[in-house]
Amino acid sequence: MADERGTIEFTVDGQTISALTAGPRSCPGRPLIAALHGGTYNARYFDVAGSRHGSFMDLAAGLGYCVVSLDRPGYGGSSALEPDDNTFDRHARLLAAAVAQAAESYGADGVVLLGHSIGGMIAAMIAAADIDFRLLGASVTGMGAVIRAGGPAQALASLPPDATVDLPYDQRDLVMFGPEFTRTAEGIENAHASYAPVPVRELIQAPNWPDEHLPEVAPRIRVPVHNELAEFDALWDSTPANVEQFAKMLTGAPFVEAGIARATGHSIDHHILGHALHLRQLAFAGECELWGRQSAAG
Repeated sequence: MADERGTIEFTVDGQTISALTAGPRSCPGRPLIAALHGGTYNARYFDVAGSRHGSFMDLAAGLGYCVVSLDRPGYGGSSALEPDDNTFDRHARLLAAAVAQAAESYGADGVVLLGHSIGGMIAAMIAAADIDFRLLGASVTGMGAVIRAGGPAQALASLPPDATVDLPYDQRDLVMFGPEFTRTAEGIENAHASYAPVPVRELIQAPNWPDEHLPEVAPRIRVPVHNELAEFDALWDSTPANVEQFAKMLTGAPFVEAGIARATGHSIDHHILGHALHLRQLAFAGECELWGRQSAAG
């Protein structure tokens, strides 16, 4: 699983969007997988191995998928936005344009979006918008319909709005990981390499997203959706009723798979059972690919 990694950059509205790549550099006849990380992480989020099975990028590339994991604005090599311009709407527009460029560059037959946490919110917003590429499906994890009341998400949202904070590893680990039996010391150490400073504006917007954006966004998504919340999520309320609530809001999606990722914390991918999530996501990508062919055939 020592798959070679590369980097690529896109220019959108004078802004640079950087990305980490894996797998073939062209994928005619196959979908491109475009991934969006959450807050406090960079594009390497999807290249963290939480178990001996490797990372999402390892598995997807090994199965022949072209994968592009994008740094959202202000992360990695991507341009930072002015505080007042650093909104989820702006991220969605910039990243959708970058994904369109990537799909064209790779010669891809459509795109499957992956998004984790804030990246999942933005992926949902992209899926609901008018976009310049053929979207086949969206897998959004670590986000849902109900923020955990009185949890860390609301505490983080109280930080100074124009600041960029680099939270200590131990504080992040408490929020991002589940109980000891769900992860390994090596997995946690691997995850630290993907941690990044975060604009507080993101942390302020995130707890309000389910109320301010989801009711409008969800019904406008017309592609298949996969959603999972961690059993031990510190930020979101992952009770079965709330997972079902999210799924029921996706009234325009041709099919929805929503569930609970057992024995994981918020950053599902970096746990021992992160590999199980990756298998489900790639199975979903295959279903989206076939759905896309059926749709094109009328």
